[in-house]
Amino acid sequence: MIAIGEAWKAGLLGRGHWLRNVMSGVIVGIVALPLAMAFAIASGVKPEQGIYTAIIGGLLVSLFGGSRLQIAGPTGAFIVILAGVTAEHGVDGLQIATMMAGGMLLLLGMARLGAIIKFIPDPVIVGFTAGIGVIIWVGQWRDFFGLPKVGGEHFHEKLWHLLQALPNLHMATTLLAVLSLLLVITAPRIPGLKQVPGPLIAMAVATAIQSTFHFDGVATIGSAFGGIPQGLPALRLPEITLSRVIDLIGPAFTIAMLGAIESLLSATVADGMAGTKHDSNQELIGQGVANLVTPLFGGFAATGAIARTATNIRNGGTSPLAGITHAVTLVLIILFLAPLASNIPLCALAAILFVVAYNMSELKHFKRMVQRAPRADVSILLITFGLTVFSDLVIAVNIGVILAMLHFIRRMASSVEVQQVVEYELEEELKANGHAQLPPGVLIYTIEGPLFFGAAETFERVLAQTHTDPRLLIIRLKRVPFMDITGLQVLEEVIQQLHKRHIVVKLCEANTKVLNKLNRVGILQEIGAEHYHTDFNTALAKAVSLVEDTSTL
Repeated sequence: MIAIGEAWKAGLLGRGHWLRNVMSGVIVGIVALPLAMAFAIASGVKPEQGIYTAIIGGLLVSLFGGSRLQIAGPTGAFIVILAGVTAEHGVDGLQIATMMAGGMLLLLGMARLGAIIKFIPDPVIVGFTAGIGVIIWVGQWRDFFGLPKVGGEHFHEKLWHLLQALPNLHMATTLLAVLSLLLVITAPRIPGLKQVPGPLIAMAVATAIQSTFHFDGVATIGSAFGGIPQGLPALRLPEITLSRVIDLIGPAFTIAMLGAIESLLSATVADGMAGTKHDSNQELIGQGVANLVTPLFGGFAATGAIARTATNIRNGGTSPLAGITHAVTLVLIILFLAPLASNIPLCALAAILFVVAYNMSELKHFKRMVQRAPRADVSILLITFGLTVFSDLVIAVNIGVILAMLHFIRRMASSVEVQQVVEYELEEELKANGHAQLPPGVLIYTIEGPLFFGAAETFERVLAQTHTDPRLLIIRLKRVPFMDITGLQVLEEVIQQLHKRHIVVKLCEANTKVLNKLNRVGILQEIGAEHYHTDFNTALAKAVSLVEDTSTL
């Protein structure tokens, strides 16, 4: 359900809720301003494009998303992939990739696949977000220290060149950056400034100092980009060709997956903070619409922003009205205050991104997971982290998810048990059938767990190697929740092998889904209809009777 419709039905759009949602939206808009510009610059585009993304993307997600508390816009998680796309394909390529990602997100939501994204394991998420945090941090060294441009295609090459360039840091830039960093961290703790966002204070103070003293060599938005245009962008469609679409399929898919993960994580965090419940499929639809439209107005990839969403909730936001107000606030800022942005030092924005990178890395959570998680999960975490930093985000996520899946399959397979039921466990059932003990020649096995391809070998090994050659074998399926085709084929092969050894096989207690599959693949026909029973007592009684009858012959 669309969140704004849900909010309307719940009465959250009434006048009584206007004030706190508008106030929260204004605060979030002010928080978003420096972040939007910083994320845009780090992604290889102009700072105003970050603001356009926050305006258009934030507005559309608030109108069409599935979380009434979500604040959308550019985020730090995108920086690594977007910067790479911009460097290789240009700004137009980035916008085309964003639109393609929007289409993918829209299809995912319409296909109701929102829940699938939630299945990505925590070690993979923590691994790649921590890796992104490291890349963002190192990527901002140049602006933070006022270093010359360095080369290097890979992370380790760039890091090495930056370390070599550090002795040549620009002192005024570095001191201004350090001051900005201290203000971002400490300003909210100062009495009287608790309600003012730290990034805004840092940006305002650094801008005021640079405007007053005009330090030589300190890069600003004006010197690097010529300032920020005063006004809203015109509608413009990027030049789309088939060859560009083909080239950008990979980056677009990455943007879509990353956007889906972050937006749904943000919505989940919002639910935990406010006690709400988001619609994951509608959220993906809202994100898809936002990313389809935003590039038409000069923006780029947008998604749910966890920090801004949390700020919205802490300041009293209860409905999409706060997200709409956040977009309107940014519109007013760019219409009336854009000329003031020319003197914003890039080092101040780099300091803000330092803090963003630290928060993204989730250092405490990362450390705790390394110390306490099982070895396999730690391995997945470290592999994903290492591949994100030193290789590629797409490769990292793909390999991380594959490793996590294989580990899960291994654990599931090891949890499946095929056990022989011993006689004392059947005391009550035997008494019910008028027997004191299990007749010779009858063996009973029970399967516990899903009989799928990962557990097929265990099943085959235990059942096919029944060395005692009984006359009759009962297989209890009560605790088998499902079977896949591999498990069914193995079961059929085992039954055929047992039949060749003249062993009668009975099956019993299968649930409806398993029974239908047994019938569909022909296993019930293989054993004979008379050898399947809905309950164990009947199967046991028939087995005892059959063995006794054959013994008297």
